[in-house]
Amino acid sequence: MSIPVSLSGVVQGLHHFAWRCRDAEQTRHFYEDILGLPLVHLIRNDHVPSTGEYCPYVHIFFEMANGGYIAFFDLGDDTAAEPSPNTPAWVNHLALRVESSEQLRQMKTHLQINGIEVLGVTDHHIIESIYFFDPNGIRLELTTPTVSAAVMQQHADEAHSQLRAWSAEKRAARAEVA
Repeated sequence: MSIPVSLSGVVQGLHHFAWRCRDAEQTRHFYEDILGLPLVHLIRNDHVPSTGEYCPYVHIFFEMANGGYIAFFDLGDDTAAEPSPNTPAWVNHLALRVESSEQLRQMKTHLQINGIEVLGVTDHHIIESIYFFDPNGIRLELTTPTVSAAVMQQHADEAHSQLRAWSAEKRAARAEVA
């Protein structure tokens, strides 16, 4: 299935991605003081604007260097979002880009100095990454590209055929089980 030309380029990038947090101040400390993302906006409301539902909350936004945001909702009950019971902990995560392998290693050291357990540096053959959890149990990845734009274009050129092959293999495996 191809995307109609009229929709190509309509989505410009990430504005924000939001999660529930256990404690807004604890979350602020982690994202602002440890990761260096400034707290730039706070919304406090008693009713959800989209539904009208009564639910007092604080919605906080941290700005990334590219103008996107990471946001959190503190619902005032000291409860973090539950992980998905049918999904391994490593699957759902937020990957944030840093400029270089040197910055990645500096961030690993910085996180460890601040008492945060870090996995990696992991070589994914197109990126290097480190992994850790925020105070809400959200898995984060810091990553940096390690290949050229030309190599990434080769991967893009192959992506649809590789997805078709995966889907066919998955259908065949499920048919054998049935």
